Amino acid sequence: MARPKKSEAIAELVDLFRESSGVLLTEYRGLTVEQLKDLRRAMGDNAEYKVAKNTLAKIAAKEAGVKGLDEELVGPTAIAFVKGDIAQVAKALRDFAKDHDKLVIKSGVLEGAIVPAEDVAKLANLESREVLLAKAAGALKASLFKAAYVLQAPVTKTVRTVDALREKQESAA
Repeated sequence: MARPKKSEAIAELVDLFRESSGVLLTEYRGLTVEQLKDLRRAMGDNAEYKVAKNTLAKIAAKEAGVKGLDEELVGPTAIAFVKGDIAQVAKALRDFAKDHDKLVIKSGVLEGAIVPAEDVAKLANLESREVLLAKAAGALKASLFKAAYVLQAPVTKTVRTVDALREKQESAA
């Protein structure tokens, strides 16, 4: 690759590293171009999946301030630069890897910290943000309902007691 092309490639990777909320590294050895297209479609607009030379990716990561990737950038590496929800991209990679055993998730970078492949798998197993928010809202609603019931119970008990006393007086009269 000529020097100007290398400089352009490094600059593009630096921008992608800086703009991404997370980065997932994969090994794609043995996958066809068509399979890589399918993987890109599965990730949707949440990520940009790039095949990059390891030396250029190492230089770009250092320029972007990402440390610790040198050990991971070995062999044929493709990088998913996540712009949206990293859990959704991790799920897409996990699901694709189930069908295509040649895709291997190496590791990731989240908020500047290196995340091992095991933790990326845990991230993929998380429920979506919407589901987690719905569960939190449901728990809050249940707590508020219980509190309202507890506060309403003495009033209801008082009304029942007054009704019982009135019926007793009416039956005695």
